[in-house]
Amino acid sequence: MEIEISTPALLFPAISLLLLAYTNRFLTTGQLIRSISHQAREHGGQELAGQIENLKKRLELTKWMQFFGVVSILLCTMSMFSLFLEFHNFGKAIFGLSLVTMCLSLFISLWEVYISSNALNLELKDLYEKCK
Repeated sequence: MEIEISTPALLFPAISLLLLAYTNRFLTTGQLIRSISHQAREHGGQELAGQIENLKKRLELTKWMQFFGVVSILLCTMSMFSLFLEFHNFGKAIFGLSLVTMCLSLFISLWEVYISSNALNLELKDLYEKCK
C-alpha cells in the first residue's frame, strides 16, 4: 500500500483538537485539586482522602494522555518528512506507529473519563443522601 505525504497530515487537526481537550481536562483537574486543597486547610481533610486519590490517578492519566498525543503528532511529522525524502517504507512504518500511539492516548483518555464519571456518581450519591 502506498501512502501520500498528505495522508499523515490528515491526523493533524484530530490530534490538535485532542490535545486541546486533554489540556482542558488537565486545567479542570488542577482547579479541583486547588479547591480541595483550600477546603482541606479550612476544614480538615479526613473525608477528602478518596477524592485526593482519585485526583492523583486522574492527573497521572492525563499526563500520559498528553504524552502519547504529543508523541503521535511528532511521529506523524516524522512520517511526512520521511515520505517527503522518499523513504516510503520508513514513512509508512512511522505513520503506523503514530496511529498506535494515538490509540494509546485515546484508550487512556477513555480510562480517565471512566474514573471521572465514577467520582461524579459518588458525589451525586452523597448529595442525594444529604437531600433526603
